[in-house]
Amino acid sequence: MATTHASDLHVSAPHPYEPAGPRRLRAVGAPKAASAPVEQLLPPGATWLPAPPQAVPSLPGQPPMVGYLVLVPADRQPPFLREATALLPQAGPDAGSGEDAAGDGGPVRVDTVRRTAEVEGRPLDLTYLEFELLAHLVAHPHRVHTRDQLVATVWGYGHVGDGRTVDVHVARLRRKLGGYRQTIQTVRRVGYRYTPPRAD
Repeated sequence: MATTHASDLHVSAPHPYEPAGPRRLRAVGAPKAASAPVEQLLPPGATWLPAPPQAVPSLPGQPPMVGYLVLVPADRQPPFLREATALLPQAGPDAGSGEDAAGDGGPVRVDTVRRTAEVEGRPLDLTYLEFELLAHLVAHPHRVHTRDQLVATVWGYGHVGDGRTVDVHVARLRRKLGGYRQTIQTVRRVGYRYTPPRAD
């Protein structure tokens, strides 16, 4: 029969930060969140809601992302938003006078007040969505728009569809633009861009 000597036993000394005596387990609650609720971070009167998926950019190699829209009353903007808004181009004195036309005097002109569009003085017979699409493109020359951005801007966030809807309307617009069909350029695998024709 094996004999155990006192010299063979080892009893660890208590940790200097632990009280002597029998050890007991105590329940530990879940850690409290350090961050404040979103509502406390928003300016007074502001609200937030999930952004439509087509309004959130996708990053190559990254998982799908989600975003939120923060709506702030115009008279309650935080200082940094007021400063940023002041840097935006302001409407000219002719804004809203019936001459709100895009196209810089070029052959393709869109009047969003009268809701008319023309090419070299020839009126275009456009549907509602064709007009909205052309007006948006002409108002932002040289800017590349993805199909999702155009769907969200022209068709609205509640539209159920995909980029093929944009392709169909662009094809119709090009046919109606005739000799200026090349002003709406395709950016491969991205979307479309309006490029005004060069002056001779």
